[in-house]
Amino acid sequence: MPRLTGPLVALALMAAPALAADAPPAFSFRSIDGGAYDMADWRGKPVLVVNTASLCGFTPQYDDLQALSDSYGGRVVVLAVPSDDFAQELGSDDEVKAFCAVNFDLTLPMTTIEHVAKGKLHPFYGWLQAEHGFTPGWNFNKVLIGPDGQFVKAWGSTTRPGAPAITGEIEALLN
Repeated sequence: MPRLTGPLVALALMAAPALAADAPPAFSFRSIDGGAYDMADWRGKPVLVVNTASLCGFTPQYDDLQALSDSYGGRVVVLAVPSDDFAQELGSDDEVKAFCAVNFDLTLPMTTIEHVAKGKLHPFYGWLQAEHGFTPGWNFNKVLIGPDGQFVKAWGSTTRPGAPAITGEIEALLN
């Protein structure tokens, strides 16, 4: 192996912190309201990402997602990602937006309809699958991303958003 000398040592030392940080990729999602959400804007906060569907038996969890978001008063981001990968989402972004407004009065951020488990995955879900071995098995799977942008933990549909398993992880990240 070649020895590093002179300017090469300095270059290697300057690059070391960047390599050691191993920062996760920053992802963006198209907003159902227009524009985009850049997850890099949420660094410093835990982010709970949930794949949702309007016609699913777990759809009442929208109320729990909103309550969780409200309870942390902006210190935690709850992102809803509608998906029809399990054939239970409405036909268009406009229909999803209207359904959620009428039935749940949501104020939390919501993306356009995305692929989360099948087809051409949204890059965030592709990253979860490739780097962390996680693919949603159904609607309303929850993924917690830490304030540093790193994957923390994932839960299935039956774990409610306000469950101690989730809030305990969030609390640990906030302290």
